[in-house]
Amino acid sequence: MENYFWNTEEHEEKTIYLLVIYDIVSNKRRNAFAKTMNGYGFRVQKSAFEAMVTKALYRKLLKEIPMMIDATEDSVRVYKLRGTGEVSLFGMNEQIKNEEVLII
Repeated sequence: MENYFWNTEEHEEKTIYLLVIYDIVSNKRRNAFAKTMNGYGFRVQKSAFEAMVTKALYRKLLKEIPMMIDATEDSVRVYKLRGTGEVSLFGMNEQIKNEEVLII
């Protein structure tokens, strides 16, 4: 078992911890979605990304998602978590790197 923690209150500019999970039918849309999500955070499972972003980037992401999916057959869930938290990892997990993500 492995754990990691976050505290969005520590940063001067308030940040938001996100968990984005998705089920996108089309390979083309799914690959484009994953590529976009790599600009916000990091993949933790095949259809799940974690990210720590500013409020402005969070709003930008929420505007982008509807344009990347087909609402009649795709599903995206964005969980917004603030404050402190803990993630417990079990089984095969890639090493989580604490790195800054910049979108230009």
